[in-house]
Amino acid sequence: MTEKITQDKAKTKSNGRRTLLDFGPLLLFFGANYLYHDLMLSVKVLVLATIIALGLSWVFERRIPKMAAFGCVALVFFAGLTLYFDNELFIKIKPTVLTLIFAAAIAGGRCLGRNPLAALMGSQIQLDNAGWRKLSWLWITMFVCSAIANEIAWRSLSTDSWVTFKVFGLSGISLIFVLLTLPVIQKHQLQER
Repeated sequence: MTEKITQDKAKTKSNGRRTLLDFGPLLLFFGANYLYHDLMLSVKVLVLATIIALGLSWVFERRIPKMAAFGCVALVFFAGLTLYFDNELFIKIKPTVLTLIFAAAIAGGRCLGRNPLAALMGSQIQLDNAGWRKLSWLWITMFVCSAIANEIAWRSLSTDSWVTFKVFGLSGISLIFVLLTLPVIQKHQLQER
C-alpha cells in the first residue's frame, strides 16, 4: 500500500513537471510579449526557454518526448527565418504548418495501416486497435481545427492579440480535444497485466 502511494506521488510530481516543461516556454513567450510588445524579443525568449525545457526533460526524465523534440526543431527553424528576415509571418504560420504536418503524418500512417500515434504515445497509454483508430482521428481533427483557427487568427488579429491566441487559444483547443479523448481512452484502455 505504501509503495502504491509513493508511486502515485512520484507520478503526480512527474506529470506536474511535464506540464511546466511543456507550457512554461509558451507562458514566457506570452509574458515577454506582454511586457515589451516586441515579437522578435519574445521569439528569442521562446526558443531559449524551449531548448532549456528540453534539456530539463533530459535531466529529470532521461528522455526527450518525440513530439517536443520535433516541435523544438520546427520552432528553431521558423524562429530562425523570422529573425533572419525580420518578418513575423514565419513564426505566425509555424503553428499551421506544424499541426498540418502532424495531421498528415497520422492520417497517412492510418491509411497505410500503421499507427503513428501509438508509436508516439504507446509508452503512456495502452489502447486496443479501435481505441487507437478513434484517438487518431480525433487528433487529426484537433490538428486541422488548430491550423484553421491559427490561419484565421494571424490574418485577422494584431500581433499582440495573435500571441495571446497562440498561447491560450491554441492551448484551449487542445484542452477541449483532450477532454473529448478521455471517454475514448477509458472505453478502450487495455488493462495492465
